[in-house]
Amino acid sequence: MKLWDKDSEELTNFTTHFSFAIDSQKRSEYGDGIAFFLAPVGSKIPLLTKGGSTMGFSRDDQALDSVDNPFVAVEFDIYSNDYLDPPGEHVGIDLNSLKSVANISWFSNTAIKEGKINEAWITYNSSSYNLSVVFTGLRGNVPVRQFLSAHVDLSQFLPDMVTFGFSASTGNSSAIHTIYSWDFSSSLEIDETTTNPKDPVSSPNVPAPKQRKNNTLGLAMGLGFGGFGLVGGLAMVLSSLRKRNRRDKGEDDDVLDDYIDEEFERGRGPKKFSYNELARATNDFNDKEKLGQGGFGVVYKGLLRDSNTYVAVKRVVKGSKQGIKEYASEVKTISQLRHRNLVQLIGWCHERKELLLVYDFMPNGSLDSHLFQESVLIWELRYKVAQGLASALLYLQEEWEQCVLHRDIKSSNIMLDSNFNAKLGDFGLARLVDHAKGSTTTDIAGTKGYIAPEYFTTGKATKESDVYSFGIVALEIASGRRAINHMAIEDHQVVTEMWVRELHRRGELFEVADPRLGGNFDELQMERLIIVGLWCVHPDYNLRPSIRQAIQVLNFEALLPLLPSDMPGPT
Repeated sequence: MKLWDKDSEELTNFTTHFSFAIDSQKRSEYGDGIAFFLAPVGSKIPLLTKGGSTMGFSRDDQALDSVDNPFVAVEFDIYSNDYLDPPGEHVGIDLNSLKSVANISWFSNTAIKEGKINEAWITYNSSSYNLSVVFTGLRGNVPVRQFLSAHVDLSQFLPDMVTFGFSASTGNSSAIHTIYSWDFSSSLEIDETTTNPKDPVSSPNVPAPKQRKNNTLGLAMGLGFGGFGLVGGLAMVLSSLRKRNRRDKGEDDDVLDDYIDEEFERGRGPKKFSYNELARATNDFNDKEKLGQGGFGVVYKGLLRDSNTYVAVKRVVKGSKQGIKEYASEVKTISQLRHRNLVQLIGWCHERKELLLVYDFMPNGSLDSHLFQESVLIWELRYKVAQGLASALLYLQEEWEQCVLHRDIKSSNIMLDSNFNAKLGDFGLARLVDHAKGSTTTDIAGTKGYIAPEYFTTGKATKESDVYSFGIVALEIASGRRAINHMAIEDHQVVTEMWVRELHRRGELFEVADPRLGGNFDELQMERLIIVGLWCVHPDYNLRPSIRQAIQVLNFEALLPLLPSDMPGPT
């Protein structure tokens, strides 16, 4: 793989996903683990390597500083060496040393004894020098997802051309290490005229990687694939489009004109892309690059060659009037927003009767895909997501030049970046109002289960109605239950808000906690998240907190509010 370019010093981005198992065959003692690594082309297992502690990366006497054999690795270490490792099984990021620069305990003991399959996603973002790892484990027989990251400039540790793959060792113990599937892609192109075909290390059973037609380096073993859900559904009306009196139906359908160009190019931030740029980035909108599909478009993963950046490209369905309105509003208005907890619109294109929007790529997909699927998002990340979403809402309601009413806050519209930072997206239903007014009367919009009761009756979207939606998401994060739970056995459990309210009335607050967490959560944080959620969904919107007040409670900067135990539900 070309890790960085000698002339431009540009670093590659890469992402890999693999499924694997470490099987101790029911033995309680095992070693040593498996690692994904990057090393100089032609690297070999060094001499003077006897034990399993170095996993074949360095000499035993250079385990702490492998000056002769540089490497970068993500280790899944199942044996604790006193001078190198923390106690117990762990995952670590290694930079020329088996003493990790970052590590975290790995919930894997049961999986190792039973030989169960785990998964890992490793992503490197060259612009932020962020190496992140998402991996699965078992906590009390419950699948969980864990996270680890480190800030590292790979060009300071490795040459421009590297070999990558897996290494495993057992030391004096035993275990079977198996890779079941593997997918890898990187962004820098390889100049085949200067690449020595004799250098790469290859296996007689695994063919050497070949250059793909879309100029990304790909390797696959088995049927590995990486998929990330991305849910669209933008729908906002741009008034300037309505005012254009076009009598001819064909003209009404055609938004690709000079007037729209002028309007869009007055905006700040996003750039105009050519159709050819985006077609090339998505491999001509190949189905293999599809991330998800919303009401008015399909979203593809793309790689912008000029900036060496992964993006998400939304292709609006042709002929969709609502899609046209959505497209225009995203570019013209919402593109001006800038906050660390908002999905960023970075570009747009309307050529060849195509409407395309370009967003930051979110490798960990949407929040709902982590809350309501088999694997479990650990508590630390859940609380981090709740705080990030609240921060985004504070920006929209109080910190930008106008008040932004989102009107569709829900778990599927909250995206997660490589570090599991929350990013609120989908502003298609948003409205801008003056801070002094703080509300707007519109057609009712949003998603059932997240819409405030007074919004149904008055048709007036307010800051308080968005706070209500935030409260529903907070309860989803705490409970692991959808806002409307169609799988509920009893009627009172169908609406999660009502179910939580009943448990609060009975003084059984911690019964709300997602049982898949197995009790592994901070009780003070859990209590605050549930109480804040109930506070935000108060049936009387005048008694709901501002989002700033909610943040103060979540951050332990204010006391918990005293909510009445018999607080009625929405009517």
